Amino acid sequence: MIATTLSSALRRQRLASSLIRRDMGFAKTPIKAGNGVRPQRGQNVTVHCTGYGKNGDLNVKFWSTRDPGQEPFTFAVGMGQVIKGWDESVIEMSIGERARIHCTPDYAYGTGGFPAWGIQPNSELIFDIEVLSYS
Repeated sequence: MIATTLSSALRRQRLASSLIRRDMGFAKTPIKAGNGVRPQRGQNVTVHCTGYGKNGDLNVKFWSTRDPGQEPFTFAVGMGQVIKGWDESVIEMSIGERARIHCTPDYAYGTGGFPAWGIQPNSELIFDIEVLSYS
């Protein structure tokens, strides 16, 4: 009985995993609410961010603005200066909001990956993003 239950659970997990990989986009999990004011396309947005997914492991960090010597990151939202998962998720976030963003490969670094940071081609990535300001 235990072996059958475990086997069924593994099959469901593999099926769910394969469905995630076929879907395009990102999933946002709120961590902390913001002030409700969202940026406009083209505004500079400053964020703290930690990225996970080094060498295909979503528990391994590859970069963080919170690390010693690092600074918050600023970009023009909705203008294609960052990966699609950031552009489409951050434009829906308000000042002070913090969320976990799970990006499919096409909304991350795609078929090329980002080898310098240990991001393999076609990797799913997770980002912990906190919006600090807009200008």
